[in-house]
Amino acid sequence: PDLTCLAKALGGGFPIGALLASEEVAAGFGPGDHAATFGGNPLAAAAALAAVTALVEEGLVENAAAVGAYFRERLEALAAQTALIREVRGLGLMLGAVVAVGAKAAVAACQERGLIVNAVKDDTLRFVPPLNITREDVDTAVRILREALQAVS
Repeated sequence: PDLTCLAKALGGGFPIGALLASEEVAAGFGPGDHAATFGGNPLAAAAALAAVTALVEEGLVENAAAVGAYFRERLEALAAQTALIREVRGLGLMLGAVVAVGAKAAVAACQERGLIVNAVKDDTLRFVPPLNITREDVDTAVRILREALQAVS
């Protein structure tokens, strides 16, 4: 993309945002063209540096890709084994599942069992786990999801 906006996780919980631009687009900006009254905060910059360093050193990007693929496989396997899930979609650790029951009821049943999910449509659950999630965590989540969906179906 020509421009990408970043925020939230960039500061590891500390508020910060960033705008990344391709070389071609960045060449259109000169000194003073883009200024902000909140720009240049050294504490936010230090927090962002620490967060990005942790992302790289702890291999969290690679973990998100690998465990995200595993999570998707497990959700697709559940969909193939039962009629509880109609469709799985998403990329990496940002996944959604179209469910055969009311999503809000599924959320409540998941929460009763210790799994936090979100209903983003009447029939769709969203999963956005932390970047350091493990395969064991995924196995637990899918087990709880199966139990919760069966309970409300």
